Amino acid sequence: MALNDILGTAVSGLAAAQAGLRAVSNNIANVGVAGYAREKVSLTTTVVSGQISGVKVGEPERVADRFLEATVYRRAGDAGRAEVTSGYLDRLQSLLGEPGAKSGLPARLDAINASAIAMTGSQSSAQTVAVFTGDVEDALASMKQTTNDVESLRADVESEVGYSVDKINTLLKRIHDLNGTVSQATGLGRSASGAADQRMNAIEELSGLIAVNVRDQADGRVSIETQAGQLLLDTRLRQLDYPNMAAGSSQTTYPDIKIRFANANGTLGAETGEKLSSAAVGGKLGGLLDLRDRALPSFSEQMGVLFNGLAETLNRVSNTNTTVPAPQNLTGRVTGLLGGDLHGFKGAATFAVTAKDGTMVNKVTVDFSDTSLVTINDVVSRINAGLGSDASAAIDPTTGVLKFTATNSTNGVAIAQVDGNPSDRGGVGFSQFFGMNDLIRSDSSSLVPSGFKQDGSDPHGFQTGQSAQIVLRDASGLALTSYTLQPQTGQNFGAIISDLNGSPLSEFGSFRIDDRGRVRFDPKTAVSGAVLSVSADSTNRSGTGRTFSSLMGLSGLSAGLNVAEVRSDIAADSSKMPLAKLNATAAIGAKALGTGDTRGATAFVNELQKTIDLGKDGVTTIGRFSTQLLGRAGLEASQASNRLDDANARKADAVNRRDSYSGVNIDEELSQMVVLQNSYSAAARIMTTASQMYDTLLQMVR
Repeated sequence: MALNDILGTAVSGLAAAQAGLRAVSNNIANVGVAGYAREKVSLTTTVVSGQISGVKVGEPERVADRFLEATVYRRAGDAGRAEVTSGYLDRLQSLLGEPGAKSGLPARLDAINASAIAMTGSQSSAQTVAVFTGDVEDALASMKQTTNDVESLRADVESEVGYSVDKINTLLKRIHDLNGTVSQATGLGRSASGAADQRMNAIEELSGLIAVNVRDQADGRVSIETQAGQLLLDTRLRQLDYPNMAAGSSQTTYPDIKIRFANANGTLGAETGEKLSSAAVGGKLGGLLDLRDRALPSFSEQMGVLFNGLAETLNRVSNTNTTVPAPQNLTGRVTGLLGGDLHGFKGAATFAVTAKDGTMVNKVTVDFSDTSLVTINDVVSRINAGLGSDASAAIDPTTGVLKFTATNSTNGVAIAQVDGNPSDRGGVGFSQFFGMNDLIRSDSSSLVPSGFKQDGSDPHGFQTGQSAQIVLRDASGLALTSYTLQPQTGQNFGAIISDLNGSPLSEFGSFRIDDRGRVRFDPKTAVSGAVLSVSADSTNRSGTGRTFSSLMGLSGLSAGLNVAEVRSDIAADSSKMPLAKLNATAAIGAKALGTGDTRGATAFVNELQKTIDLGKDGVTTIGRFSTQLLGRAGLEASQASNRLDDANARKADAVNRRDSYSGVNIDEELSQMVVLQNSYSAAARIMTTASQMYDTLLQMVR
């Protein structure tokens, strides 16, 4: 080998050692810096004319494993979702109060039962009745406050959705810019380690907000897509478009988050045709969407179910009894039915007029099995014919509100069930169905099932042009499909059920009307746990203001709790509490009501212990359902906390594995420095030896 070749090889060795020392020095300077991937100099053998002629020094390269980085991204998404879920469920748990607290809802319901028992005792008085009324009011107030607190949580969640979308957009733009820097440096053969490290940190932060898949491209860029394969970044920048960015309020429905093309400065362009519409996006955003669209609304819906169950239970007793003396008039509430509707009752009820001293003035027993009684108007006519001039019943032709009034102001009216053959529609008696003597009132709810026939033969009463938007979500909150129900004028409920069973919703289950007139959805096994929600409903049955969803039990969030109250006259005067039982078999002129009769108090106690049919939520007692509801909330909060601990542990493990491979180990770097120093010394000795040989040759020539 020529001396010049030896010198060239030695010089390249010196350059290689110097480049290696610079890389080691840079690594040591960044030891402990999060997200820094150590550098390693690329060395290749230089070959000229088939002969080795030294070392070629390339640009420093990042030491990184894309599979380990991808694992960090996945687990960052899991941790982001677990963190936000645990945080909000803990807040919900704190709003519900400590288990066993006197201010808690179970304690409020227990107080109702205790005060009802107090009314049955020998010390029963106006005071014990007032305590019972106050306990019912406290329970309603507690339910309202809890529901309002949950709605406030939803508003906070919605605010965070907006912030998260804004942060995702910022990170996507940053990664897009860094993509350009890395690609340019790669094309020029320069080191892109610094920009690549910054990009990795930005992607890790992004993956905590939304679960992503990252793919390396040949030019040094990365493309990013969601778990469902929706592109967020390739050679073109995309941004998320969310109209509610600054809304931060609880709403019935929320707009979708659309993906749009954007120019380099982030200005939105055309839509890509893709959107993020469910918790399936993962990460913090997925957790927020799950809380907003499933977990918190589900709790509110269950609270509405609890309220309806309590109202039905207490109103069953109050409508079976009356006061002494009986009130001059009874006024019902909006049921969604008008006088021309089929009455739909079976059994019998007694409509009575009593004097101030409880003497029976007049009465008529209506047997609803009488085939001549077809419509509600027929029933009203039968009542009026039976009572003559002593009392009258009338149903408002616009609202369907029923009124029953004694003609003489000194008399009162009462409605009683016939023992052994009680009136029944949808599981409630005539008086309760129309709300004639309710203890709990709500202007926005009928408080009882509709009682429409299971075969769907009742006219639905809706008009062409009205609609209801129905959304089906799986157990995770993912929107499986939706359908806009558009009833046609003149059809019956059977046509609506047929329409629903022919819609895209039927791919996941079937619809039917149950024995209490509620629409039930039976999901297929593959989507067990799927639930329906009505996001918008413009239907209006016969102009009464009752919608399809509220009549048919599909609207738990609109269960009437927000405006519920103890009937004002009872709240103001404990003597108005219906505790006396009418003796419907008493003859005209005989005593039908007696002072001091508190059998209604015993009925309250007994009824609160009985099970009640809550539809899809099963048959259970009010106390057990409330305990299960709050217990389930506590269990979910505990499980969310455990999932957060697990997710953080898995993320920490993934980061440790990545950093163990890519991070700086000071001992390894120092040992590498020793090797490079020795290499430098060896190359220097070769140069010294070659120089001496060159000098010797010159001396020989001289």
